[in-house]
Amino acid sequence: MRLLVVEDDAKIASFVVNGLKQNGYAVDHAHDGEQGLDLATVVAYDAAVLDLNLPKLDGLSLLRLLRQKKIATPVLILSARATLDDRVLGLQSGGDDYLTKPFAFSELLARVQALIRRSSRPTAQESGHVLAAADLRMDLLKREVTRGGDDGPVEIELQPKEFALLELLLRHAGRPVTKTMILEHIWDFAFDPQTNVVDVLVHRLRGKIDKDFAVKLIHTLRGVGYVLKAGA
Repeated sequence: MRLLVVEDDAKIASFVVNGLKQNGYAVDHAHDGEQGLDLATVVAYDAAVLDLNLPKLDGLSLLRLLRQKKIATPVLILSARATLDDRVLGLQSGGDDYLTKPFAFSELLARVQALIRRSSRPTAQESGHVLAAADLRMDLLKREVTRGGDDGPVEIELQPKEFALLELLLRHAGRPVTKTMILEHIWDFAFDPQTNVVDVLVHRLRGKIDKDFAVKLIHTLRGVGYVLKAGA
């Protein structure tokens, strides 16, 4: 999943961006409203975290411009403005949720995850915060992955980018996921797109998800990308 953080306070931005990255998200950071608008209009983000007191273009104006352009990226407003009127104005301007400063990162993360769940239309079975396909289950809050075994579910430990890739595949279960989609949702701009990072990541994930199980879930679609489904 790929997120945009628009925040001019360097300390808060570093705290939020690093925390999201540690939880497996690809994150782009904009230092002002104009840069945030530029990024949000060219990249399909899964969600955005938006400060209101921004230089060059304030957060509410940025938000209104996005909605005028029919850009439906879910937006969590992050602001020191804590009055009821401020919250109402933020939501009426196109925000999807509102979190006041100071805040706990765990709450910010939970709200971002909720925005992504509400906005996505997964084809995998979804119950609350759990994605599932065949005997594979992913708990988004506990960040746990299991597959059914003869003696009960087997817990599978995944690295952050492996978890992010599996979540992407589960949310598109039964549908092709191209290499471009994987690059856009899992890596930020600071990487070399000419490398074979996608192939390496898929290989690692397969080794954990499919290797010890009779039914293979991750399949290669030659010339297209990959698909998660039970059976060939």
